[in-house]
Amino acid sequence: MHEARPDLDSKLTPEDRESPSLPASSSSLSRQPTHPIFLGPDGLRPGWRIFLYLGMGIVLFMLLSSLERLIPEHGAGWLWRSMFLQFVMALSVLLPAYVMAAIEQRPFSSYGFPLRKVGAWFGLGVLWGILALSTLMLLLWLVGVFSFGSLSLHGPRILRFALFWGVFFLLVAVFEEFAFRGYSQFTLAQGIGFWPAACVLSLFFGALHLWLNEGESAVGAFCAAAIGLFFCFTLRRSGSLWFALGMHASWDWGESYLYSVPDSGGTVAGHLLNSSFHGARWLTGGTVGPEGSVLALVVIAASWVVFDRIYPAEKRSRRGPEAFSEDELG
Repeated sequence: MHEARPDLDSKLTPEDRESPSLPASSSSLSRQPTHPIFLGPDGLRPGWRIFLYLGMGIVLFMLLSSLERLIPEHGAGWLWRSMFLQFVMALSVLLPAYVMAAIEQRPFSSYGFPLRKVGAWFGLGVLWGILALSTLMLLLWLVGVFSFGSLSLHGPRILRFALFWGVFFLLVAVFEEFAFRGYSQFTLAQGIGFWPAACVLSLFFGALHLWLNEGESAVGAFCAAAIGLFFCFTLRRSGSLWFALGMHASWDWGESYLYSVPDSGGTVAGHLLNSSFHGARWLTGGTVGPEGSVLALVVIAASWVVFDRIYPAEKRSRRGPEAFSEDELG
């Protein structure tokens, strides 16, 4: 919960970009925007690039998701089908970005997943997600609206389901973070700036929660938009999505498996506890789960403040506040 990084070509003047081998007449024609709706000074406009990216992702998802029927339905087959579909969704946002990176002639890492310091930022994100959620659940317990209950799983099933849902929610995080704060954030920011792009995509992220998730509420959707903005803030400060990816995955895993509460209106099989809510909906979140509690906004705001204090903004270069150097990517 992407910084607009201008291409190296953006530092050049239009005269610098022209090939000296071209005849004068060709240079003259290259300055004329023959298709201003589609092309800008740096090629295909950001909106059309996002449209192309989403189109490839939708086609890829439709093709690969048709293989779901090959997984047997009996027994725990429906769980593995869910895992497979989540893998396909993650693949459908990553592979088109590789294609777009080749078209745009920039490294894939520009979209938020540089390999440098992946372990440090991802690990920190996982820790923050568990701590932030545990703080929220502790507050709900202290005000008397949440009970931990008894164990729902025993023996080896505890570890098996912990691993299964760990992988599952990692795939969820990859899909949601890269779809809303990866390629789309990077590209849209090139057109309208980092924070306007972050606001648009985060509001859309929250709206989709309200539209697609059964049992979702207005407060829950607002919290989803707020955490989306926070992840954009961590992206801007860290230069990557690794922290957001780790926090997103561990938060969802903690809700659905560890504390066994609804997550955006949904529950999962094979959760650890027989926990329960009891009390006012504005405190418990009701069918939405803790993300629909007003206390979730307090935790999100506190996370923003703490992250800002621990990781202060670095001084920007002469390129301006919207620029990012290659070193800042990691």
